[in-house]
Amino acid sequence: MTRPFVIAIDGPVAAGKTTVGRMLASRIDALFFDTGVLYRAVAHQVLAHGIDVEDRRAVGDLTASMDVELQDECGETRLVVNGRDISEELRTLEIDRALPSISANPDVRRALLSLQRDIVRGRRAVVVGRDIGTVVLPDAELKIYLDAARDVRAKRRYEEIRERGVEIDWDTVYRDLLARDERDSSRKHAPLTKADDAVVIDASTRDVPEVIDVIAGLVGDRGGLCHS
Repeated sequence: MTRPFVIAIDGPVAAGKTTVGRMLASRIDALFFDTGVLYRAVAHQVLAHGIDVEDRRAVGDLTASMDVELQDECGETRLVVNGRDISEELRTLEIDRALPSISANPDVRRALLSLQRDIVRGRRAVVVGRDIGTVVLPDAELKIYLDAARDVRAKRRYEEIRERGVEIDWDTVYRDLLARDERDSSRKHAPLTKADDAVVIDASTRDVPEVIDVIAGLVGDRGGLCHS
């Protein structure tokens, strides 16, 4: 049986956390948990119910009422909310634009905190987000802060959006990324920041396999690849 071992990967938007985390989890036989999908799920429900994203209390109450289940099927993570799989409905520009207000809402963050911890308790997991090593899982065995230059991140973000079939110009993507960086790092509750004991990896000039090799090496150094 593979023993529990949690890797927390934090960093700014479009640094490559999701791609790296998913592939790393597959490599070390771990659950992949992108905590951002929970905030996307809240945004999805808020929009579906016609709630103003700036209405802190209403959004917080909705979050607390949601029945959320994370399912790991053949290495693919599915998100089921109130009995319905909404995994394929979470990557829209409308949700992207609602996220800053949703993620900055302290009522939402409080409602999701225990859920995030419950999902990984007693498991081998790779967890990605923006406050995993500092707030959600401060006792994680390995903490990574994955970063990249803004131009590199903006290019990744632009390509990701275009791959969805959405027409958008480069300047809009770049401005949105700068604004997101500012909001994430300056918000009052759980701002984006590097944990004191996190290992910083700059992915500006490294491709995904190279980043995964670095992290896998760190996992091995800490005994995380051992089985019992």
